[in-house]
Amino acid sequence: MGREAFWGEDPTPLLRVGPGFRLVDAASDATPGFDGGKRAGQAALAEGAGILADQQELLFANSRMGGDERRILLVLQAMDTAGKGGIVRHVMGAVDPQGVQLAAFKKPTRAELAHDFLWRIHARAPEAGMIGVFDRSHYEDVLIGRVRHLAPPEEIERRYGAIVDFENELVDAGTTVVKVMLHVSKAEQKARLRERLDRPDKHWKYQPGDVDERMLWDDYRDAYQTVFERTSTERAPWFAVPADRKWYARLAVQHLLIEALEAMDLDWPKADFDVAAERARLEAS
Repeated sequence: MGREAFWGEDPTPLLRVGPGFRLVDAASDATPGFDGGKRAGQAALAEGAGILADQQELLFANSRMGGDERRILLVLQAMDTAGKGGIVRHVMGAVDPQGVQLAAFKKPTRAELAHDFLWRIHARAPEAGMIGVFDRSHYEDVLIGRVRHLAPPEEIERRYGAIVDFENELVDAGTTVVKVMLHVSKAEQKARLRERLDRPDKHWKYQPGDVDERMLWDDYRDAYQTVFERTSTERAPWFAVPADRKWYARLAVQHLLIEALEAMDLDWPKADFDVAAERARLEAS
């Protein structure tokens, strides 16, 4: 059975954040567009891994020989435990690591704080032919920044516009921007945090501050809602991916990436040398 055979409906429009979307009403345990269960999802993910790898190689090859400037940026945002790391391992792990540029944005350093909030983001934008992945991103500055009051309200307001301008610049330069919010429920997050406490091999992943952030759950939900309303554009839309089922979240993100790559209609670049002449030279060597 082919990968697409599992999809009863294209999930892209189902996941895309559009007018009237309300995060508070969105189900975090749903599987939009997918007809099968976990086993079918894992089979589809395995089949899609080969397709994603092939498409990524085409993108990379065209940038190296064909001068193609296009690239992809996958933005991953979520509450703690939602599965960003799993996306990086189980989705991006299927492609050649030479074609991936991963940036995990932590708390800004003193040097970074001396610049505009987008300064460090610009420096990590993907190069031509690459798939860039932001594990957390410039959106931290209007999520944590807003909830934790790390910047004045007028500065937070300015940042929404600055983000839209920045993403438009990326698109103008040939970047396909895929923005994913992994939507996990508060109950599922508690279960995942509990597992980290119950298992010594998971203690390293637990941070006491995770519980502090849980206490602000509703504030973060409202902050995400504002982000969607202010920054989900036609050129750089948001996708709200249900993440209570890890297998579905991974499959959905893989689908979005494959779709973005296939929309480029890539083919192998033409050789910029005389193939017959080079074959003759090789045989004579």
